[in-house]
Amino acid sequence: MDRLQSMRVFAKVVEHGSFARAAQVLDMSNTVVTRNIADLEAHLGTRLLNRTTRKLSLTETGHNYLERVKQILADIDDADAMASSSARKASGTLRIYCQTSFGQSQLARLLPMYSELMPDVVLDVTLADYPVDLVEEGFDIGILLGLQKFEATMIARRLAMSKLVLCASPEYVARHGEPKTPYEVSNHKVLNFAFEQLRHSWPVSFDGQGPKGEIPISSRMVSNNGLVLRHAALAGLGIMVRSSFTLDDDFSSGRLVQLLKGHPLGTMPVNLIYPSRQLMSFKVRSFVDFMSAQFPHPESDPWLDSAPH
Repeated sequence: MDRLQSMRVFAKVVEHGSFARAAQVLDMSNTVVTRNIADLEAHLGTRLLNRTTRKLSLTETGHNYLERVKQILADIDDADAMASSSARKASGTLRIYCQTSFGQSQLARLLPMYSELMPDVVLDVTLADYPVDLVEEGFDIGILLGLQKFEATMIARRLAMSKLVLCASPEYVARHGEPKTPYEVSNHKVLNFAFEQLRHSWPVSFDGQGPKGEIPISSRMVSNNGLVLRHAALAGLGIMVRSSFTLDDDFSSGRLVQLLKGHPLGTMPVNLIYPSRQLMSFKVRSFVDFMSAQFPHPESDPWLDSAPH
């Protein structure tokens, strides 16, 4: 038995959830894949997978064994890469999960720069706002905001702190005036995210100390998509709260203006999430280093503060 091959087959079967799909990816027959798993279980003297007609699942031993196997295979791949001068450049497919608004407004600008530096890396980018298990779904890197949760085994590197900003178009301000205190927002039409707890009132403070109270609001538009609300704000339909990283172009061009500058609404961390450094491949390491270089001041807001970025 080629134990290393059997380990790779085992990892692929778990990754793809079936013997048949693993066989396709590995360019093997179903029989060879099945034999590899059977030989591995026989060698170990224990069952790694529970098999039913509908799905596969890991046994407790299989789960623990898989974690070690993944580390071993990653270490071997890294060792091979370091030993090969041709592999010193990052290569392969890099799967990135990113929160939608950050991906649209910031990551989309940076990816061409990274791709220019690492032409052998194929970028596979998913933008979404739903909770995701990065490891389970096969992502190499995650870029998450605020309270988005991630696996405890992952490493989090902060890229920046994005401020929450109240804003409106100059035309709206000219017609309706500018609120001078948070409570004056009640006198304005707002463009609101479709969160049930925010439909009728907003907390006065998002500064991390907890709400100081609530202000009644009147929504002119509600949406679960920030771009929809942005276009409404540009059209002068009302005021909105958004993260600073979505607004830097609009502020610099004068299309939108910041309101209530003396009343900070709080900040939201932007985090880069990736597997343990022991498992980090060249492609992952290259992207982590690239993003860290773009955001050298992780405790500041590079979109509103004066710190270089």
